[in-house]
Amino acid sequence: MSRRDDEVTEQDPDPDRLTHTATTRARPVTVTVIDYNGSRFDERTSARPGEIRTPAHPPTIAWVNVDGVHDVGTILTIGEAFGIHPLTLEDIANTHQRPKIEDHGDYLYVAVRMLSPYGDGGFQSEQVSLVLGKSYVVSFQEEPGDVFERIRERLRTGAGRIRGEGADYLFYALLDAIVDGYFAVIEEFGERIETIEEEVVADPDRGTLQAIYALKRSLIALRRSVWPLRDVVSELERSESPLIHAPTLVYLRDVYDHTIEVAETVETYRDMMSGTLDVYLSSQSSRMNEIMKVLTIIATIFIPLTFIAGVYGMNFAQMPELRHPWGYPAALASMAAVAGTMLLYFRKKGWI
Repeated sequence: MSRRDDEVTEQDPDPDRLTHTATTRARPVTVTVIDYNGSRFDERTSARPGEIRTPAHPPTIAWVNVDGVHDVGTILTIGEAFGIHPLTLEDIANTHQRPKIEDHGDYLYVAVRMLSPYGDGGFQSEQVSLVLGKSYVVSFQEEPGDVFERIRERLRTGAGRIRGEGADYLFYALLDAIVDGYFAVIEEFGERIETIEEEVVADPDRGTLQAIYALKRSLIALRRSVWPLRDVVSELERSESPLIHAPTLVYLRDVYDHTIEVAETVETYRDMMSGTLDVYLSSQSSRMNEIMKVLTIIATIFIPLTFIAGVYGMNFAQMPELRHPWGYPAALASMAAVAGTMLLYFRKKGWI
């Protein structure tokens, strides 16, 4: 039992307490029920929640997938059908949960984030709640569309071993599909990072800086999903719950390895973006130094020219050069000579 069960007495779900917290636009809720075993397969879509029950025959496994958690009535009905605790139902409706796992004895509840690429180095994130019972798995998603289609095809065609295994193996397969979806997001991040690095080396501008900060924010958001998931899978791997059989623990260890790989890749990408930001700032500083060097050289050249012009700009009556026929050309020539000498000196020093 979880700590929540010790603190809260059993009670019927209260519709007034159950509130959906997502800000996305509500869509029609779709409930899909798949009953299967090694020799039987039945799939029903848009089933009425009131007709959903746990499998009548233990050898039959039921997978109930709910697309949309904004309909509180549907969540309450499914919760009543499978004996899900009211506090778990609240967590399902609250779509801002941190990835976590709760053991309620007769079922396990896991909340994770399902990610999908969203162009230009970004990604979409939604909460997926998985409830594992003795002969059933219930999955709750915020929106239609997921990474479970490959599992559905395996169930329909009987490919692989999933039809011959229990609910815990289906639970593992769903969790593994979610973690595999992280790799698609990671690949998008890698491509975007390579593009930004090329921009930083070639011709960085203000847009490059904005792209770097946007990618750093996305990596932070990704890290917030990955690191708690690592703890969830680790706890599942060490779980002593009778709902997870020993053969399935081997597969959960594989999921844990994948989670660690994703977490390490995210940390590597964060370090790369920090290094890229340092390179950008260094290049901008170097560029500014080059500009300041050019301006300094120009100002240095004009200092003696300004002095010459200032001397011969004075209108004292006793200045002999004022009436000299070659005074003006001589002043210009002296200015050109001084400027040329300084340019030669700067070039010899390697300053220009």
